[in-house]
Amino acid sequence: MVVSTSPFVPHPGPAQRPARMGLLALALLLAVGLLHTQASPLDRSFQLDYEEDCFRKDGAPFRYISGSIHYARIPRPAWRDRLLKMYMSGLSAVQVYVPWNYHEPLPGVYDFAGDRDVEAFLDLTAELGLLVILRPGPYICAEWEMGGLPAWLLWKPDIVLRSSDPAYLEAVDSWLHVLLPKIKPRLYQHGGNIISVQVENEYGSYYACDYEYLRRLLGSFRALLGSEVLLFTTDGTRAEELRCGTLQGLYATVDFGPGSNVTEAFGAQRRVEPKGPLVNSEYYTGWLDYWGEAHASTSPERVARGLEDMLRLGASVNMYMFHGGTNFAYWSGADFKDQYKPVTTSYDYDAPLSEAGDPTEKLFAIRTVISKFQPLPVGPMPPATPKYAYGWVALQKYADVLDVLDVLCPSGPIKSQFPLTFEAIKQTHGFVVYRTQLPRDVLDPATLGAPPHSVCDRGYVVLRQEYQGTLERDGQTTLRVTGRAGDTLDVLLENMGRISFGANISDFKGLLGNLSLDSRPLSNWLIYPLAIDTAIQQGWPHAALPKSSSGGRAGPAFYTGTFETPGIAWDTFVKFPGWSKGQLWINGFNLGRYWPRRGPQQTLFVPGSVLHVGRPNNITVLELEGAPPDPFLLFLDRPLFNRTLSHSSTGTE
Repeated sequence: MVVSTSPFVPHPGPAQRPARMGLLALALLLAVGLLHTQASPLDRSFQLDYEEDCFRKDGAPFRYISGSIHYARIPRPAWRDRLLKMYMSGLSAVQVYVPWNYHEPLPGVYDFAGDRDVEAFLDLTAELGLLVILRPGPYICAEWEMGGLPAWLLWKPDIVLRSSDPAYLEAVDSWLHVLLPKIKPRLYQHGGNIISVQVENEYGSYYACDYEYLRRLLGSFRALLGSEVLLFTTDGTRAEELRCGTLQGLYATVDFGPGSNVTEAFGAQRRVEPKGPLVNSEYYTGWLDYWGEAHASTSPERVARGLEDMLRLGASVNMYMFHGGTNFAYWSGADFKDQYKPVTTSYDYDAPLSEAGDPTEKLFAIRTVISKFQPLPVGPMPPATPKYAYGWVALQKYADVLDVLDVLCPSGPIKSQFPLTFEAIKQTHGFVVYRTQLPRDVLDPATLGAPPHSVCDRGYVVLRQEYQGTLERDGQTTLRVTGRAGDTLDVLLENMGRISFGANISDFKGLLGNLSLDSRPLSNWLIYPLAIDTAIQQGWPHAALPKSSSGGRAGPAFYTGTFETPGIAWDTFVKFPGWSKGQLWINGFNLGRYWPRRGPQQTLFVPGSVLHVGRPNNITVLELEGAPPDPFLLFLDRPLFNRTLSHSSTGTE
């Protein structure tokens, strides 16, 4: 192979930046030719060397030690802090997913502003001296809603996702023509810091095994990024995963955690890539949490030992995650393993940097290992961000959800003989109310029921304005009810996150089948898609007139309150004493789902950047099942992740 021979000089990081030189000094440097060592865009290269089994960066042997960070899980004001801590940990690179659905909320409607400004994030990585391994999908998994695929793909109900289905490929092609031109000027060969780009993600774990699809993606990436960029795949180490997930022209890498035998795992990579660098693209520093299971943790010693074993072999390693962050709003995904398993709001992952971005014991253990193989940056590790316990805040009930449908669904309901899915009414996230009337008197308790797997994912049942209980996917699917003919029956349906891994990612939401009363189907539905976030971002309900509402605490209702900070806006964690399940907004920012009754997560992370100083902070809570008699929230200076539960967690990514 042909490789460039110019020597590699590391990108100066934040602790090494030279001061601005005068013109005379610059002329002297040019005269003695010292600037030749900084590779110009013309001779920058990042390549595979199949003879020496390594990467070559500007002609010199190179291996990276990298960590995963997801800009979509971190408020933009915190990006620099997290990246600087990763740089100071000794990492030479970061690995970054691009979630398609975060940027294209509706077909042809793109959002790259604010927290979604991926170009600004990539520019910041370059400024801080970090290389980038980019994973633009189109599917990413990441325990993210629908694995990063937009839910509007399911507006065509028979679409075959992650395949050569023309409808799917057309949408992918359109997206790549928007995204990849933003990436191309940032490739290493063009003077940027992106050294490699992953195509798809863990495709060998998907049932389709469609090589034509992978070939189409390869062609699109090459056409839009050029022939020089290093393209790769990532898969688990099982033979069938590597058989379906790899393709000639894409360098095959593997992923495995500290519990694996390193020699065996890299042996699996060698079966598909007999030559070239050893690469673990996802070395698991921890694991995700599911609602209702124990908080996952992996010991620092175990993680450090596995990392050292791989580095001794000369492997390039990316640690997944190095900083996990938070599934704000509705972005958490779900797995399906015999049953639907939604992921918690916290994506702390037991990672080296905590959910709030603080260095942990695990980070320092990893840093010690890295120091044995390459010099660490000069200077101290930036400290933990300051936290503040703002204390108790009283809330008041504002209104039952069913009393404010005029605000939350201003266009009015959709009429349908039978229930329609979220996708059929073009509702992506959140909540929909399904309303009908009892067709007859029900004086003796009758069974209100749903067919298996038809409540996706939780249905809060209200009859005559009285909360009856909850129907749940793969859980309770019947309730006993009584009433009179003409009584109003409402079911508030919650989407808990679309499946992000495996074969089931066509995860339709809402009532997928008809509810029945003693096995007789109910009909004549009014369907209200709720635009709760739109209303709250416009100042509701704090700017609205007070609402007269029942004093009852059961069933879906909004609660409001305010608090002031003592002249500082520091990060904090909010606990929900006596609350059941719901959603929290502060100053219009959707902080995600809380569910202390199920756990393990008991607090939500509140970034200081969403708080106000010198004016009230507006709290809005949507409680779905039942608020405590005295509705308070408690703001703490530390998280509570691990309410003890009886069984432990296993998972996918």
